[in-house]
Amino acid sequence: MTCWETLQAYGLRSIGIGERLLPRSDFDLCQQFVLIGSGLIWNVYFAVVALALGFFLAVAVALGKSARSPFLRKPAEWFVFVFRGSPLFIQFFLAYEALVLLPRAGIEVFGITVQTAWTTRAWAGALFVLFLNTSAYAAEIFHGALRAVPRGDIEAAEAFGMTGWIRFRRITFPTMLRLAWPAYTNEAIFLFHATTLVFFSGFPAWQQQGDALYYANYFADKTFNPFIPYPIVAFYFICLTLLIIWLFGLVNRRLNRHLPAERRRLRYRPQLIR
Repeated sequence: MTCWETLQAYGLRSIGIGERLLPRSDFDLCQQFVLIGSGLIWNVYFAVVALALGFFLAVAVALGKSARSPFLRKPAEWFVFVFRGSPLFIQFFLAYEALVLLPRAGIEVFGITVQTAWTTRAWAGALFVLFLNTSAYAAEIFHGALRAVPRGDIEAAEAFGMTGWIRFRRITFPTMLRLAWPAYTNEAIFLFHATTLVFFSGFPAWQQQGDALYYANYFADKTFNPFIPYPIVAFYFICLTLLIIWLFGLVNRRLNRHLPAERRRLRYRPQLIR
């Protein structure tokens, strides 16, 4: 089988498209690159969806932590404390054990049976844990940025007659994003790396449609050589990290487009010897 045929057969296998059976012998480098890259689709899915949904929950929790009312502030503080204070792997384990206890026949709500079997699948249960975890970390980042918003900006907005939602949308929220974006970029990178823990969690891979680490572990077990598949996983994640840095850098430049750009020219200044 040529490398092109391998790509056609296994390029989308992790999402159920292509050959159903995994290769059993004569493992080559192309098969490992293709299958591990195919599993990377799930890692990207977990990170992108959790990051996109977690952004809105993080902003809401950050606002809750900044609220004066204890009925809003205390739940937000405890949410951040629990998910930042406990290991992510333990969160995966507890979530899976809790979801397994749900009735297999479903839960009846107002005469309608709601199915629960899908919650123990990795695409749903593991995503839910990652969503809550990244929301807690991002909420702490946004909360710190909210507290760092210059008081002068708020007073200037009030002098212009901006209050409530208008002031938050036009002054507070953009300033908060500008201040929090570098740290939020790090959180996005950490979240992509944390998706590898889904393999070690209790959430099973359905029909061998696992993530990148699932296929790397498969090749390591079959070839008894972990020094090829695991570095391939690391290579893919390094490429993903560079992509995240580039994309978030574009957003950062957009957020700070009103600031003067610093242009520094490289000047050759030789040191003259007397």
